[in-house]
Amino acid sequence: MRFADRAEAGRALARALAGRVRGDVVVLGLPRGGVVVAAPVAAALHAPLDVLVVRKLGLPGRPELAMGAIAAVGETVETVRAADVLEAAGVDDAAFAAVRERELAELARRVVAYRTGRPPVPVGGRTVVLVDDGLATGSTMRAALAALRVQGPAGVVVAVPVASPRVVAELSAEVDELVCLSAPAWFRAVGQAYADFSATPDDAVRAALAASVG
Repeated sequence: MRFADRAEAGRALARALAGRVRGDVVVLGLPRGGVVVAAPVAAALHAPLDVLVVRKLGLPGRPELAMGAIAAVGETVETVRAADVLEAAGVDDAAFAAVRERELAELARRVVAYRTGRPPVPVGGRTVVLVDDGLATGSTMRAALAALRVQGPAGVVVAVPVASPRVVAELSAEVDELVCLSAPAWFRAVGQAYADFSATPDDAVRAALAASVG
């Protein structure tokens, strides 16, 4: 399965979720691309859309490879470590802390930039649908889940257009439901599932959030 872009992937994901998620629902997109995917999902579910800001902690010298992630929900910031990556690369605590400190500043900037003064949508006691444009290592989604759980949601559904089969198997045991449209055995990177996987600008995130139903 290959998508033209994130908007098309979001529409396909919305069709897959229709009728599967009911009740008091809120949709959270992981920036930046996940918010664009989440927008049609929220519209189809007649649910408010919000952003759950997550930052990958890239391996020193190989920033594209996640050695962990941090996520913010309200006043909470959670950190997740990719133990296998850290061990294989021999990253010590000081190096990890330095990357985390740098990304915390960017995390705070994005929270301000995306919210533009809007308070977070309450998630306590509600069913939360967490959406991203894909899952490679799963580190950013795990950080999002860790930050979300302290807010006391009634249930959590992870929804993505594409993912690594290994990550789908692992995360399925950690959430109430995981909806993934494509988990190919040949998976190597999320971008392979998109004809257009160009970077999502901040303005596109703000526009999607501003158009939400609530």
